[in-house]
Amino acid sequence: MAGKSNKGKNRKGSQQSVVNPTELPVSSDAPLGNSSTALEANGGKSLSETIEANPEVKEVDGASEQPQGKQAEVHLYPVPVRTQGGEKLELQLSPGDSVMDVRQFLLDAPETCFMTCYDLLLHTKEGSAHHLEDYNEISEVADITSGSCFLEMVAALYDDRSIRAHVHRTRELLSLLTLHSSLSTTLALQHETGQNAANNKADAVKAEVPELENLGFMENVTSSLNSLLSSPSKEIKCVESIVFSSFNPPPSYRRLSGDLIYLDVATLEGNKYCVTGTTKTFYVNSSAGNILDPRPNKAATEATTLVGLLQKISPKFKKAFREILERKASAHPFENVQSLLPPNTWLGLYPLPEHKRDAARAENSLTLSFGSELIGMQRDWNEELQACWEFPHATHQERILRDRALYKVITDFVDAATSGAIGVISRCIPPINPTDPECFHMYVHNNIFFSFAVDADLEQLAQRRANEEILSQAGLSGSSVPLAGTVNGTQTSPDVPAEAQLPESEQATYASANNDLKGTKAFQEADVPGLYNLAMAIIDYRGHRVVAQSVLPGILQGDKSDSLLYGSVDNGKKICWSEDFHTKVLEASKRLHLKEHTVLDGSGNAVKLAAPVECKGIVGSDDRHYLLDLMRVTPRDANFSGPDSRFCILRQELITAFCHAEAGDKLSSGCESHEENTVTSDSLGANNEEESLKSEENALSATSDAQLQDTGDGVKQNIQECGCHSNKKDATKDILFNPNVFTEFKLAGNPEEIAADEENVRKASLYLKEVALPKFIHDLCTLEVSPMDGQTLTEALHAHGINVRYIGKVAEGTRHMPHMWDLCSNEIVIRSAKHVIKDALRDTEDHDIAHAISHFLNCFAGMVQVVSAKGVANSLHTKSHKKGQSGHHASGKSSKAQAKSKSGSYVKKKQSLFLSFTTESLWADIQEFAKLKYQFELPEDARNQVKKISVIRNLCQKVGMTIAARKYDFSAATPFQVSDILNVQPVVKHSIPICSEAKDLVETGKVQLGEGMLSEAYVIFSEAFTILQQVTGPMHREVANCCRYLAMVLYHAGDMAGAIMQQHKELIINERCLGLDHPDTAHSYGNMALFYHGLNQTELALRHMSRALLLLGLSSGPDHPDVAATFINVAMMYQDIGKMDTALRYLQEALKKNERLLGEEHIQTAVCYHALAIAFNCMGAFKLSHQHEKKTYDILLKQLGEDDSRTKDSQNWMKTFKMRELQVNAQKQKGQALNPTSAQKAIDIIKAHPDLLQAFQAAAVAGSSSNANVAGKKAFNGVGVGESFPRARGLDERAKKKAAAKALLVRRHGSPAQASPSGPPPPPPPSDGAVNEAANGGKKETNQTSNGVLSSEGHDTKSGQQDQGPVGLGTGLAALDAKKLKTKSKAKAASAAAESSN
Repeated sequence: MAGKSNKGKNRKGSQQSVVNPTELPVSSDAPLGNSSTALEANGGKSLSETIEANPEVKEVDGASEQPQGKQAEVHLYPVPVRTQGGEKLELQLSPGDSVMDVRQFLLDAPETCFMTCYDLLLHTKEGSAHHLEDYNEISEVADITSGSCFLEMVAALYDDRSIRAHVHRTRELLSLLTLHSSLSTTLALQHETGQNAANNKADAVKAEVPELENLGFMENVTSSLNSLLSSPSKEIKCVESIVFSSFNPPPSYRRLSGDLIYLDVATLEGNKYCVTGTTKTFYVNSSAGNILDPRPNKAATEATTLVGLLQKISPKFKKAFREILERKASAHPFENVQSLLPPNTWLGLYPLPEHKRDAARAENSLTLSFGSELIGMQRDWNEELQACWEFPHATHQERILRDRALYKVITDFVDAATSGAIGVISRCIPPINPTDPECFHMYVHNNIFFSFAVDADLEQLAQRRANEEILSQAGLSGSSVPLAGTVNGTQTSPDVPAEAQLPESEQATYASANNDLKGTKAFQEADVPGLYNLAMAIIDYRGHRVVAQSVLPGILQGDKSDSLLYGSVDNGKKICWSEDFHTKVLEASKRLHLKEHTVLDGSGNAVKLAAPVECKGIVGSDDRHYLLDLMRVTPRDANFSGPDSRFCILRQELITAFCHAEAGDKLSSGCESHEENTVTSDSLGANNEEESLKSEENALSATSDAQLQDTGDGVKQNIQECGCHSNKKDATKDILFNPNVFTEFKLAGNPEEIAADEENVRKASLYLKEVALPKFIHDLCTLEVSPMDGQTLTEALHAHGINVRYIGKVAEGTRHMPHMWDLCSNEIVIRSAKHVIKDALRDTEDHDIAHAISHFLNCFAGMVQVVSAKGVANSLHTKSHKKGQSGHHASGKSSKAQAKSKSGSYVKKKQSLFLSFTTESLWADIQEFAKLKYQFELPEDARNQVKKISVIRNLCQKVGMTIAARKYDFSAATPFQVSDILNVQPVVKHSIPICSEAKDLVETGKVQLGEGMLSEAYVIFSEAFTILQQVTGPMHREVANCCRYLAMVLYHAGDMAGAIMQQHKELIINERCLGLDHPDTAHSYGNMALFYHGLNQTELALRHMSRALLLLGLSSGPDHPDVAATFINVAMMYQDIGKMDTALRYLQEALKKNERLLGEEHIQTAVCYHALAIAFNCMGAFKLSHQHEKKTYDILLKQLGEDDSRTKDSQNWMKTFKMRELQVNAQKQKGQALNPTSAQKAIDIIKAHPDLLQAFQAAAVAGSSSNANVAGKKAFNGVGVGESFPRARGLDERAKKKAAAKALLVRRHGSPAQASPSGPPPPPPPSDGAVNEAANGGKKETNQTSNGVLSSEGHDTKSGQQDQGPVGLGTGLAALDAKKLKTKSKAKAASAAAESSN
């Protein structure tokens, strides 16, 4: 939490007074700089003032009592601090803060940031002084609420470790590399500077227009790659060098006098000094030349800190250091905070920055520690983790402290494990079993256990080829003849099931390691006292997969079988059991829907288990009960059978959804079935913001929130629904699954019970195939879920409980939607190519890594037809003609069976595998792998269909590659050079827990926001923000979610400045935690643009839109509904500044994209026609307006029916335009032409752009029916035409977020508002429906007629209000609340209609 106060404390407390606790989450962080105090105050106070001034906001008694009570716990009190130098400052502290928190605040304050070695004394009003230990809470020592306490920093003695840490901190402060400036901050500062000259403002907008007007860059994103990265900030030089002197270490006689270290310092003035660091001070000694003279120099200059000494001896240092502190202080506080686990970047600066001499950097690289501590004991990761789990967690504050400790320990573990895995893969860490085959080597470093996992999918492909070759030679046409093969490198015989032949020392596969990580996290979140799991992480690096785990106590000192009390180590031959262990496992299993059942061991003995047979319950030497190898904590997927599908299991999200669906059926007599189905679908989305598994309690809580939101008939109705849901919650507990059905293990018990268990699993698998999968495909068609890239597609699949292996089915189901077909097929290509390149990298020597990657990328994206002779001669690749296929040659694939010796170890090859790749052979491998893994036939011309830059980006992210950010010519045979490959980074999967309490608050806040209760929602989101900052620090995507919601609330309350401040925080966090080009980051820029537009800062808004379009183009390519919707937003902005020609071009481009991607009769196509109608209305071309609105009406009539409010709205718009057209004609006849210039301008624009004319002529012609018919039905069920478009801006529209958007969209009926028919579903799931509608101008009152909202208010609009503000926005807070009061009675009816339409 560096640089941030955990609970809204200000780093420069002396400059601000105490603020009200309810304002903290908004006002705690300076927005763009120190000069923005007005924004800061506005961000906190105007909300309450607005709400008090607006009696229409509905207050619900008791709704905010609990959050308000929690908020009271974080009152801040001013505490003066006296520094070592005698200066005074003030901190805002809470009694619950620890001394470590105080030290962090002092480390961030400019006055004390360079002080590292001191003791803290707390002086009380009685005159007593208390020495503060680091792990104490302030409340344990004294009461700071009285206001008469103060802190004193007293210099402490340095030792060898602390003085080196002090020097390291000083070097860090003198560099600006730790400052991560956001482009949004830069844009805002540039805009502020540009506004100084009012005459230049119009010119600035005009200068910006060509940049956005050039639509062509969307078609060639590669030319804009260099624009993604900003050049590093210019360094401010304070000193020439600070290096460890060659006088080190101090001689023994000087050591006895307190000397610890010697430094050579060269100042900017050209002077050179030798500085002595002692236990008390730093001083300049008298050394000259090669002989040490430890005496102080004549000036006798000394100081307790190195910075203090340098300020005394170098005036230039003092001036430059002040500039550095000012630069860091002017930045947003979040830009100074380090991200604990920053994302990999797939692009590097081009041209390459100069690599300059840096003695400090060289010193830091001298020691190869690979994550271990250089001084002192190595950390005992397991003991730290288990001790944190044992923290008390009965009270709110105790839970925060526990979550915080867990987050810190596991984050540190993942960081250390990543460094250790690099050492293991680089062969710098020796194995503990060097005599075993290399692939079975195990390693222990830094108290972390490392082992390798193998790519079983690749081995299946190799074995399949070998079998087919045997069949081909034997003249057989089928594969029905059983053949001997290998399973994980082990020989199997044809007459015994492969699964039964797995050896005791079975090596982990990619799938089993992934499942183990998810199972471990599931049991950790079940949080059963007395049952423990190991810390775990999976690291992919240079083609290898390493599994890292904390060391089980005692495991290295003896045989694990001696302490095995539960489960089996020999694949079920002997199964151990313990009553004590079983009781704990059973309690956890019930929370995970696992059934207690009986299995038979190899001797026929019946054993009762509540977990998979292969799990291992071990009592460590610390007497704790550990449960390991949790690879099947959910049942096997019955849709995938066979030995190759052993680890194809159902996801926890699917199990949760299935249980709710089953419970809903059982309780259908008490609760209407359509409501239960709605809850089921909502629970899928609402329980998964990341790929994390949630406990049953959290899942049910989120589901309850969704249900409360779906049915809003007042307090009485809510109580009834809660009671119904309570019964349902009990019913879900009765649905349990046997994890060992459909496996090789023998089940005991009567056949009826076994058959029932199998049927239960079959039903869940069938639910996945026939309910969850079609529902997901339907959501994709309606744009309720709209992923942008492979990562967001994967997260959306997982959120719906669907495994990625079903992506082929999704592709087939969305074949009629070009952008989804491309996205799914591209993801299959990337995942297949990932296995191939990893196999090549595993075989490549260090000096050939760049060559191998560039050659692979050239084969992948270029056209490499010839392989070097030596590559072919020495390659172990096999070319086997596949019978029954199209006759292509699957050439160039490495056969793992051939590449391994019989013992399983890798055979050293004379030449690397990558040398034998050609474009044809690589794509043949990819197509074959796609068919084997995903049952998906890639088209023959798949290579030519993929979107090159998006696919390269996705592949680089999955493999950890970094390439130069330059323009690539993909029409060339070899677009990549060796010099373009800049880095290979580890890709890490981990199980870092998320604060469940904060997530529950966010879910509650979304319901309050959906109900329009802004005051309550503000308090709840603020509390969640505060808790998350205490637990994770500000650099976390969940904190970004809270900032997004706070921005929504502030916007709806009319506090635009506060909304921009919160949105800016979210943007910075997303850039730092998710990546510069993550879809969520693009959405953040889109939100910022719309908020700035709401403040009439259109130039700044367009700059942000330009960035959003660049990021969308990188992640999804130009063909995506989000891009089309963003074009509409851009058009509205140009429309507002009078650039109608540019606005029409963007609208035309959006119309073309939507017709091509979604069909001519999709709801989003209607949005485009409506936006065009509004644009022509602004220009006075009412005939064109009427024609386009007629097209809108025809689409809505066909998709929604004439009774839908949006259809009626469109009809009212048509009447309005027709009436205005008649008025114009009548006035023309009287010689009073209305707005002749506007009408003539429209005609001139169309004449100047024939392509516009062709597009607009289609408006008068009824379009043919398209496949959007199905999609449209439900897409519009919850989204008003105008409301849906802003989403395109790319806001977060996950299905899970429907809840918050519901009541915010300005409509009278209560049908659920989908989370954005055109927005993507990035992993952090907020309900940006509100922002989408809000951001687009509910507050605009001075702009031209530009609103395109097709809401139920269309026919009774207040004088012209619907004509103000950009398309898709509501009419503000008053309308929002008025609507809320009217929607209650229609919620159930709309929901029932939606269900019946299916």
